Amino acid sequence: MTDPKNQRSNIKDFLTSRRARIRPEEVGFAVGTRRRVPGLRREEVAVLAGVSPEWYARLEKGNISGVSEEVLLAVATALRLNEEERIYLLELAQTARGSASKPARRKKVDPISPSVQWFMDSATLSATFVRNGRLDVVASNSLGRALHAPMLNSDTTKANAHANFARFHFLDPAAKEFFLDWEAGAAATAALLRAEAGREPNDKALQDLIGELSTLSDDFRTLWATHNIRFTHEGIKRLQHPAVGRLDLAYRSFGIAQLPRAAHEMSIYVAEPGSVSEESLKMLSSWTCAPEEKSARSS
Repeated sequence: MTDPKNQRSNIKDFLTSRRARIRPEEVGFAVGTRRRVPGLRREEVAVLAGVSPEWYARLEKGNISGVSEEVLLAVATALRLNEEERIYLLELAQTARGSASKPARRKKVDPISPSVQWFMDSATLSATFVRNGRLDVVASNSLGRALHAPMLNSDTTKANAHANFARFHFLDPAAKEFFLDWEAGAAATAALLRAEAGREPNDKALQDLIGELSTLSDDFRTLWATHNIRFTHEGIKRLQHPAVGRLDLAYRSFGIAQLPRAAHEMSIYVAEPGSVSEESLKMLSSWTCAPEEKSARSS
């Protein structure tokens, strides 16, 4: 069963971390010389949100389950939360209302539909894969597998049922050679897991993954403690591939429609047309073709 104390701690730490990043002078408060905490005081957030200091202090202790959405949005405005952080705060409130009564469950890795796999396989010059909220790789096309060969061949994958981006990123030293922007990727990975933990506090497999990473990785523990969250995943990925060398790829993720909310995301990696990376990606793609595919293309 999900520990209500742990859920309250998550809420407290998230609100405290958001309060600490706002400078008093930015919102019209005097800085003074007797401040003992970074950022705003609790009573200052209460003033900005239009609630009593006692009420906000109670909220920051994790007592969020009975709070209205209107009040939470006022607090979000006071703390200058971005849209993703607002959604995350509302999800924390929603899960807090029922998490104590719901047993932790190990969510299975649901397979994708055949049509999604067909779509990925048809994209021969795009490295494509599908992942779940825990960052398990659920499916991929041949170029996606070739691109992420270092992760698929990693001991972190061999020891588990699925490749997992977080395990590879934080527990395999090879990840720092493969991901040229390892630090930014690590921060994004931890933030994606933090957002998923807010949405799925009763996912036993997710709890186990976070516990494993927290135990084995100092970097993950540090990033986890920031309480940064992220829902979207897109940008430029710079990789040092063992077979074709440097690759600069644009990537974007899309939720796969599924009620009540997308459980899987498809990520697509492409190279800029005419670039050196495109030539390298074409070379990698040609190496992944099965013999019968190559024969069919040449006929």
